[in-house]
Amino acid sequence: MKCVLFYHAFTSCWNNGNAHFLRGYARELHALGHEVIVYEPVDGWSRLNAMREGGTQAMEDIATLFPGIDIRRYDAFLDLEQALHCADLVIVHEWNSPDLIAQIGRRRAQGASFTLLFHDTHHRAVSAPDELAQFDLDGFDGVLAFGEVLRQIYLKLGWADRAFTWHEAADVALYHPLPHIQRTDDLIWIGNWGDGERSAELNDFLVNPVAELKLSASAYGVRYSDTALDTIRAAGIRHGGWLPAHWAPAAFASARATVHVPRGPYVRSLPGIPTIRVFEAMACGIPLVSAPWSDAEGLFPEGTYFSAADGAQMKRTLRMLLDDRELSAATVEAGLDVIRERHTCRHRAEQLLGIVENIRVSGQPQQRPYVGAVA
Repeated sequence: MKCVLFYHAFTSCWNNGNAHFLRGYARELHALGHEVIVYEPVDGWSRLNAMREGGTQAMEDIATLFPGIDIRRYDAFLDLEQALHCADLVIVHEWNSPDLIAQIGRRRAQGASFTLLFHDTHHRAVSAPDELAQFDLDGFDGVLAFGEVLRQIYLKLGWADRAFTWHEAADVALYHPLPHIQRTDDLIWIGNWGDGERSAELNDFLVNPVAELKLSASAYGVRYSDTALDTIRAAGIRHGGWLPAHWAPAAFASARATVHVPRGPYVRSLPGIPTIRVFEAMACGIPLVSAPWSDAEGLFPEGTYFSAADGAQMKRTLRMLLDDRELSAATVEAGLDVIRERHTCRHRAEQLLGIVENIRVSGQPQQRPYVGAVA
């Protein structure tokens, strides 16, 4: 198949955690023998911010790390007729402009032969539903939602007639253990501070445990206010700034544990949807302790990570993991096993091909597939 993918950003991962999975499943589609072309706007906010922070080299790395993927940047004069010529599958990620989404949808509605899917990997359906409601998805063949609860929202609100649960996963070609790297930190956290929607949780589950346990710790990410930087530095946490996604495996390898602090919308309204950091941490072989989060879809069996109900339990669990090397090693192995068996980008690429085949053959909604199944 000729697969044409429209992303807000492929070469840049600045404040764009989706880049890991978007790149990974594109890699696997190509490995399975399909032609893959990715379009990204030349002036996308992720790309421009990466350039401002000196990320030119990190973006240039992507062509080398993803050989065979045809990356094309476009401006306001994108020739859609040419971009969609002879396409078999077109996927439009939700961080594209409403106008582009509508234009592509109209071409499908007017008889274009490609299968057209809309891909949602965010919490805007519950945190900013008006933004999603403006998208014209009438011409789309279906929605790829990165959690069952999100799939149900699309159907309930009438935004789509057909939607599929399609979780993110680990690109194990890049995200895997690096045992040769020395572990110099007790704890690492990779994530953006954001707009204050989880400041209290970050203090409870990251900052305070590090300070009270006197751990050696590093944090990476963007959108840290001066107040946030003062807070983490006062706790003895080193701030490493923006960490390009493909550098994360080496960063994880340099620490003995990590934590997962999900954003509020995922905890309150979107149970069953982990952040990409969970997949990354397990794939890279680092034990993980999570703040409260409901694994409503059973993605990760017991023993693959630890949960902490509050800051005090986070502190106790981190101390236990750092002191008990056998427990830490067992957790790592369990996490690696579940990633390899259920949650790689190859699994998701094969699931995607099954979804496309079902749409073409039956024209009817597909029964929800098991998230870890290989098509």
